[in-house]
Amino acid sequence: MTDRKHVLRGRTAVVTGAARGVGAAVARQLADRGASVALIGLEEESLARLAYELPTESYHWHVDVTDDELMARVADEVRDRLGLTSVVVANAGVAEGGPFLGTDLASWRRVIEVNLVGSAITAQVFLPQLLDTHGYYLQIASLASIGAAPMMSAYCASKAGVESFSQALRPELAPRGVAVGTAYLNWTDTEMIRDADQYAVLRELRAHMPSPARKVYPTEHVAVRLVDAVERRASSVYVPGWLRGVQVARAGLPTLVSRVARRELTRSEFSATGLLGVGGRAAESRRTS
Repeated sequence: MTDRKHVLRGRTAVVTGAARGVGAAVARQLADRGASVALIGLEEESLARLAYELPTESYHWHVDVTDDELMARVADEVRDRLGLTSVVVANAGVAEGGPFLGTDLASWRRVIEVNLVGSAITAQVFLPQLLDTHGYYLQIASLASIGAAPMMSAYCASKAGVESFSQALRPELAPRGVAVGTAYLNWTDTEMIRDADQYAVLRELRAHMPSPARKVYPTEHVAVRLVDAVERRASSVYVPGWLRGVQVARAGLPTLVSRVARRELTRSEFSATGLLGVGGRAAESRRTS
């Protein structure tokens, strides 16, 4: 299929973390381009509403991506209802901020479990189908994958992890016809980011980033770029595009970040935020239940 306008028509796509934000916007773009979409997440009402609104056949599953047994069952149900999966977008993610010393380790662990372990489980349960369809797996990473920031140790560790995970999968799966892509995103106008701005620690963190890095991008803009990458089976996508240049300069980032942190972030006392946003609270509720 060489005509990109029709690459996704009739295909089945899976999106995790699909209830809101980037996940929901990507699901809409996939459906607008003709794909049937399997929506996976923790907010059942939002998922059901989105599935109803999409123009193609779509279903939703209320499931935690860290539950390997339930995710395996979901993969079977997606195949039975929508057909073999051709695209997986591993988007589910949560975040928290604050000094590591004052962080609740249960929340810290939950970030790693959702962002990194959840991505690995998603890949494992859907890869048999992607092998059959010679499909495409897109891992949502972050600027935090390229350069770690103080006060966000769990998020940065998890996103560095998913970058390495997807890069390890790429050469492993390429000979078998499955393409793997890594998406590097900056601040995006999601409910999680808007919640982050309510906390002094994260406001300060963003305020001391270079001007281009402080900009917040609309979810629709990000989703268009991501689904364009899906159609191209791209090995990497950067939103915004200047992040590619940061990738080139990443060796010098730790020193630069340390200098800025010593000068700017030691002026105030900060406390941990807990998991951010409605999605974070859903993940926390799932953990404690």
